[in-house]
Amino acid sequence: MRVWKFGDDIDTDAIIPGRFLTIYDPAELAKHAFEGTRDEFAREAREGDVVAAGTNFGCGSSREHAPLALLGAGVKAVVAKSFARIFYRNAVNTGLLPLVCPEADAIRDGDTVSVDIAAGYIEVDGRRLAVEPVPWFMKEIVDAGGLVAYAKNLDEVKTCSTE
Repeated sequence: MRVWKFGDDIDTDAIIPGRFLTIYDPAELAKHAFEGTRDEFAREAREGDVVAAGTNFGCGSSREHAPLALLGAGVKAVVAKSFARIFYRNAVNTGLLPLVCPEADAIRDGDTVSVDIAAGYIEVDGRRLAVEPVPWFMKEIVDAGGLVAYAKNLDEVKTCSTE
């Protein structure tokens, strides 16, 4: 997975500018991800890429459009030293994996990354960097593709178990 590196205090307006908030399709949002901040992202991001950042990633407004734009671009995880709380939950709720990594500053733009959540680290060009544990229920939500898909699955399980 290729890394797209950003700094501290990347707000949701930088991830997806406000003028695109009338769009709800992740693939369409992805065409405008980081527009005006890092224009090549929308053209060059590929399935499985990772965004890495410093502190307070996703600050600003509470729009779910920001993680949806990243998902639409193929991003599977965001690794940061810290997240704005609302972005963190919106990421989980939409199926994007947020990983807190105290050593995120060591990750460089273009690095190759692999993620091993069970073991609690990401590997960056041969170096292992610890990530904070992802609570099991949040991991299940992300694995299901987001909160709506997770809830539908629970309803199906409940329906099947009562028949």
